Amino acid sequence: MVWNIYFFQTPRGEKVVKEFIKGLQGNTIGKVSQNIELLKIHGPFLGMPYSKMLAKGLYELRIRGREEIRIIYTFSGKNIHLLHAFKKQTQKTPVKEIRIAIGRRKLLDKI
Repeated sequence: MVWNIYFFQTPRGEKVVKEFIKGLQGNTIGKVSQNIELLKIHGPFLGMPYSKMLAKGLYELRIRGREEIRIIYTFSGKNIHLLHAFKKQTQKTPVKEIRIAIGRRKLLDKI
């Protein structure tokens, strides 16, 4: 089964995760694309080192390399919503980043 991937869109129409990815270096964009493709194919069965559960209903897609990139996502039926992306600079995922993703997930629930 192939999962549908959706980039979170703000109420103003901005696709923040897509814009974040576009701003990365070329080789990092390639790694991000590969990992998103793996997520599309394996869905909730994609595990470490590519994906990890952060909290109930929230997961992080882990892109390793010169730049450590994380994309926080959630599932809704057969859909995967990429909610938030950031460059990881600390050992643990910052609470601020998780809160952003939770807020965006709540916006999805209203739709």
